[in-house]
Amino acid sequence: QVQLVESGGGLVQPGGSLRVSCAASTMISSIDAMRWYRQVPGKQRELVATITSGSSTNYADSVKGRFTISRDNANNTVYLQMNSLKPEDTAVYYCTADITDGLGKPWRYWGQGTQVTVSS
Repeated sequence: QVQLVESGGGLVQPGGSLRVSCAASTMISSIDAMRWYRQVPGKQRELVATITSGSSTNYADSVKGRFTISRDNANNTVYLQMNSLKPEDTAVYYCTADITDGLGKPWRYWGQGTQVTVSS
């Protein structure tokens, strides 16, 4: 079982920046991949960014060049730095952790989410 706790959401003006964090209850170096998703009520959930155990990253086209995912293994925390924010970035942001257990079964854990609102 892995607990994930997101923080850092809030209200920011268009063009501003925000960094959200995801603290894991286990060593993130043992996690296969961590991801940030976002969801707006009534819309499909969107995968925003991924970082693997080897620190490879991938981004949705909608955030490429504006968002950066990073990891701090010493603090078991993954970050999503969001710059040049737009109103359409408004959503609840969730982090996930993908782990393969000793029997080879994959598990995905979810945090509770943090609200990001971009508005003037």
